[in-house]
Amino acid sequence: MAVTLFGVAIVVFVVIRIAPGDPIAMMLPPGASQADIDRLRALYGLDKSIVEQFFIWLSGVMHGEFGTSISLRQDVLSLVLGRLPATLELSIVALIIAILIGGTLAIFGARERGTAVEAGIDVANGAALSIPDFLWGLVLILLFGVLWPVFEISGRVSPSLQLPFVTQFYLFESIVRLRFDLTRDLISHMFMPAMALALPLAAIIATLLKQSLKELLSLDYVVLARVKGFSETQVILREALKNAALPTLTLVGVQFTFLIGGTVIVERLFSYEGLGNMAIDAVINRDLPLIQGIVLSFALIFVLINLAVDMMYALLNPRLRHG
Repeated sequence: MAVTLFGVAIVVFVVIRIAPGDPIAMMLPPGASQADIDRLRALYGLDKSIVEQFFIWLSGVMHGEFGTSISLRQDVLSLVLGRLPATLELSIVALIIAILIGGTLAIFGARERGTAVEAGIDVANGAALSIPDFLWGLVLILLFGVLWPVFEISGRVSPSLQLPFVTQFYLFESIVRLRFDLTRDLISHMFMPAMALALPLAAIIATLLKQSLKELLSLDYVVLARVKGFSETQVILREALKNAALPTLTLVGVQFTFLIGGTVIVERLFSYEGLGNMAIDAVINRDLPLIQGIVLSFALIFVLINLAVDMMYALLNPRLRHG
């Protein structure tokens, strides 16, 4: 994990500095003198070599100091921590929706294998996979925001509501506080971006889990369960599903990291106040410290999710624990 994060830090630090555009020039008015530019460049440490800048920044990161945002004039770590909960809530809700939809389709497809139902599910999976998440977002806005306005199409929560939140995890806190009026409003804003993120992942889950179930349904212990009088649904849920879910778990963990990365465009599309939306603003404004902090935060999330998936797989698979 440490090696991965260090590699990410080097890559993002170098790439954003060799890209065209001067963040200092964007901050100053057209009539600024060269002395003003040099003074501001020295203030942000941009007058030093890339190697010196990197080690100064890395030393600050090791002490929890990610620098100051050039465009927002605020501490980068505070900005990231302020937006990160919104992105995590959106990603978790999207993951739950994807598991529910994908798991249901996989079970129905395995139960109705060889029929038109399975063929229809395969066609739906193919369509969901071929359409990117941002295009799903546009379709959902047209359907449920314009033609049939059921859900909110922008923002995270209605500004007219009283927001007695202590943390930035609005959805979780509203449930804990039993403020279900806020929960409904948050879900109304979150549903469409979460669904746009969830549909491609749901198709992947359905495809892999259905295939795993079909392979297991021909094994001896499953046949024995049928002999005992279990229905096909009981056989799938009680005997085959647990073993079929193990290979799917690893895929879900990997795809969940891509889902979090996909929040960048989807959050922008729905004006959702998350880390991805802030990342686009940071890139537009050439806000180097903020870009570095956001990318490093995404990288940390990715490696932690992969670690959690590996540990969970070992927990669910006794053979790995015994080994």
